[in-house]
Amino acid sequence: MENENLITYNNVLIRQGEYDIVKDVTFSVNKGDFVYIIGPVGSGKSSILRTLYADLKISGGEATVLGYDMSKIKRKHIPNLRKKEGIIFQDYKLLSDMNIRKNLEFVLRATGIKQKNEIRERIKKALDCVGLEGKEDKFPNELSGGEQQRAAIARAILNEPQIILADEPTGNLDKNAAMNVTKLLAELNAKGTAIIMSTHNLDLINKFAGKVYRCGEGTFKEVTDDFCEPIELKDIETSEKITEKTKTHLTTD
Repeated sequence: MENENLITYNNVLIRQGEYDIVKDVTFSVNKGDFVYIIGPVGSGKSSILRTLYADLKISGGEATVLGYDMSKIKRKHIPNLRKKEGIIFQDYKLLSDMNIRKNLEFVLRATGIKQKNEIRERIKKALDCVGLEGKEDKFPNELSGGEQQRAAIARAILNEPQIILADEPTGNLDKNAAMNVTKLLAELNAKGTAIIMSTHNLDLINKFAGKVYRCGEGTFKEVTDDFCEPIELKDIETSEKITEKTKTHLTTD
């Protein structure tokens, strides 16, 4: 159901200690939405994302995430909520002493998946999806930054989440890797997964369709109309092919 509502926030207040981080947070997310949250460091982007997976409690207003009232959610229900969400961080948070297969297996076992065949199939499917087939025996430090973030995305989609929460997922990546990671998220979004992504990289917003909200000076508002009309994925692919052909031509001339 394309318009299925997944998240509704109405006049939400987010505080830490005695300080208001951001107030009047009002937005909704439906199945298949791609949502960007932008704003300067310390403006509340990460805090908003943390409330979505119950790592930070809201201090006022109304918030519903995947059927859970976030003002009343009980600790025992949080693992069930997070099974329906995939979470991606700027610094990847891969376990350095485990290879990629073991990193993913660790998550599956922690969420109650015990059957070896199912674990093997889920890992293969996730790694194939992010283009890391054949890299399952590599350790995180043997991968590039872009590959590590792809591994983090593979981890996030193991349980086929309804929502992916991506907190500055391209913050540590170069321009090309950032583009490729966002393109991968856009491809997952095209299959129906809702994406909520905080970012400083405004160039990405002008290339991939989405609603845009800005945090700043304690406020939160939609600013989608401030950005250019995004181009389609197929146009990006065509542009990449043209660029590659141009490079080849220049090299051979």
